[in-house]
Amino acid sequence: MTSQIQDLLATDQDLLLMQEGTMMRKVRTKSWKKLRYFRLQNDGMTVWHGSQPESMPKPTFSISDVERIRKGQDSELLRYLVEEFPLEQGFTVVFHGRRPNLDLVANSVEEAQIWMRGLQLLVDLVASMDHQEQMDQMLNEWFQQADRNQDGRMSFREAQRLLLLMNVEMDEEYAFSLFQEADVTQSDDLGSEEFVQFYKALTKRTEIEEIFEDFSSDKQKLTLLEFVDFLRKEQKEKDHAPDLALELIDRYEPSENGRLLHVLSKDGFLKYLCSKDGNIFNSDCLPIYQDMTQPLSHYYINSSHNTYLVGDQLCGQSSVEGYIRALKRGCRCVEVDTWDGPDGEPVVYHGHTLTSRILFKDVLATLAQYAFQSSDYPLILSLENHCTWEQQRTMAHHLTEILGEQLLRNTLEGLLIDSMPSPEQLRGKILVKGKKLRTIEVDKEEEEEEEEEELEKDEGPDLDPASPELDTQPQPETQGQVAGNKKERKKKVMKCPMSCLLICGHVMAQAPSSIPESILLSKQFLLLSSTTIMCPDLSALVVYLRTVPFCSFTHSKENYHIYDISSFSESKAKNLIKEAGNEFVQHNARQLCRVYPSGLRTDSSNFNPQEHWNVGCQMVAMNMQTAGSAMDICDGLFRQNGGSGYVLKPEFLRDTQSSFNPERPISLYKAQILVVQVISGQQLPKVDKTKETTVVDPLVKVELYGVPEDTKEQETSHVENNGINPYWGETFYFRLQVPELAMLRFVVKDYSRKSRNNFIGQYTLPWTCMKQGYRHVSLLSRDGTSLNPASIFVYTCMQEDLDMDEP
Repeated sequence: MTSQIQDLLATDQDLLLMQEGTMMRKVRTKSWKKLRYFRLQNDGMTVWHGSQPESMPKPTFSISDVERIRKGQDSELLRYLVEEFPLEQGFTVVFHGRRPNLDLVANSVEEAQIWMRGLQLLVDLVASMDHQEQMDQMLNEWFQQADRNQDGRMSFREAQRLLLLMNVEMDEEYAFSLFQEADVTQSDDLGSEEFVQFYKALTKRTEIEEIFEDFSSDKQKLTLLEFVDFLRKEQKEKDHAPDLALELIDRYEPSENGRLLHVLSKDGFLKYLCSKDGNIFNSDCLPIYQDMTQPLSHYYINSSHNTYLVGDQLCGQSSVEGYIRALKRGCRCVEVDTWDGPDGEPVVYHGHTLTSRILFKDVLATLAQYAFQSSDYPLILSLENHCTWEQQRTMAHHLTEILGEQLLRNTLEGLLIDSMPSPEQLRGKILVKGKKLRTIEVDKEEEEEEEEEELEKDEGPDLDPASPELDTQPQPETQGQVAGNKKERKKKVMKCPMSCLLICGHVMAQAPSSIPESILLSKQFLLLSSTTIMCPDLSALVVYLRTVPFCSFTHSKENYHIYDISSFSESKAKNLIKEAGNEFVQHNARQLCRVYPSGLRTDSSNFNPQEHWNVGCQMVAMNMQTAGSAMDICDGLFRQNGGSGYVLKPEFLRDTQSSFNPERPISLYKAQILVVQVISGQQLPKVDKTKETTVVDPLVKVELYGVPEDTKEQETSHVENNGINPYWGETFYFRLQVPELAMLRFVVKDYSRKSRNNFIGQYTLPWTCMKQGYRHVSLLSRDGTSLNPASIFVYTCMQEDLDMDEP
């Protein structure tokens, strides 16, 4: 336990009361509400609960798993129960990843405030810990777990149990020798400080010592010149290596004398390799580093499918929580399926299924609150409108009233209509993507005409006072004029192409009484009128993202505008990639497209987004509630560029004249070889934490995704019974034709002879963000949350030729 946590547990009044425990109501659903006794454990890092104070408690959650604490007023579930429980007595524990929220109701407002303040204090403290403090906290937790009799000492028997908890099975004689070396007091047990030395002996990094000694002349330290040599040769830092070496020594050398002499000790070298500077993800790619002033169609956009669902597509729950979680992940295109609801209020759900329903206005309120918390670049609201005309008017009203200034309602001033705006120009704006009755050009022409008419009215006619035209009384139309006007209106209606639903919808909305009976009774019109008729109020809110049906690439090029967007099912898009890959690339360089999962994916599974990114598809919509390799790839791509949800496509995917085809790539450069050496692993977690005696047999699979001929995978052999410091030392070679599109994924699995290997952790990143050299790969859980301090140690480099020598 860190000294800061110890001090807080002893002095903070909220934490002292939380350690005594409190009866609170745990709320899972509208009908499941049960009293439970919650208590903060003495370590200050875990909360346990039981049915009664005297009952056997069980762990509920760790503080490190908590993202934040929400007020009861912000809980969707507690708002439904407002007549049973005052919202001020409730609060929500929000966890990292996809773990469901925990809703609790205290017996009083004061008790709720105590837990909210106390939990948030601990969450903020954990978030502020550096690497060393996190390690100290982890060691303290292990020591507390192993010290069963709580005497502050650890016997060898307790140490043996600890080894299993730490995920390693070790020869008893060797383990006892390490135990004796750490027992400097020769008391046959270890105190907390001695335990730290025992842990260091267990996790000694001999592979890093060997690298250190390869560059150190005296095997004790790296001089400035030796460290510069290492940075240039192995870390590929090149020209700025001398300046970087000084920075790193000053940052990671623990000895003040070493910093003054500009030398790096073994401990400093290890600290550097285990730090963010030694991570495989290039820290230069973490903030906004790309040009954000190019047209929207030049970017990959982090997109969600059926965002409202937190479960499957048939019976899953619809919840505003789906939008909150997607937006937290950096999603910039959310989907809203609207249908007629009771009391004139549109609802959101997956139509013609058993999924639950939420109010459209609640979704908008959530977007207004969370749209720009993770990214201030534009949010696209993909509207799937199934509402009748009247409820569409309600939708339009809610959009304008709830979103207010956040909603983009007009084209940007001074921007030509033949150019799409950029993410930079649209910062802080929400754009509606949907059907539109008319083109933007027609809207603008009508606006200009209305402005001219208003101007003429204001100025008045320039007439002589005696002129008879000053008579303002309306003149009745002659019979011939009436007939002529009717005939003109009928001619305009008759010109309406019956194959175009949008135009027919416009006629119905504007002047349904003027449609001739022969058209109203035609089969074509009856078919069209059975679908949704577009309301002008809602249509007017679609500015730059008008959805249009896709016929062919030639048709799109000749008939559609740059702001028109078509959607493709994953199977349709895959077929187009195979049949006309280059045309698809050129189409996506000109205008936006969206790809969505097959309707057969009722379990909310995902497809691989990579093959669609290969042709420049911008909005590849994912079921974000479902973990797996597809979401790992998606999260990996959008981890860069400040997590803004926008990633600039490679130049050859932004050129409308591009000759690139991912199915038959013509090498943009000479093919390169990616070398990946998987060296070792550190502190890998158990697959099943409830089984103390089981230890993992880890292996590492290295997967490469990109154009078809670059997509490959290779895996190491497994290491038996060692999750604390397994060593592999195996090297793989990948030939890369189009590295700019490559995604690299490391997956650690627990080998099983009898069944499929079990997932332990993974990390995915773009090749463009990969740092070469000796690097640590920080592992993430299946949900994408950190498994710190779990990592693997690798060496990567690029070779221009086919030299297959090991690094």
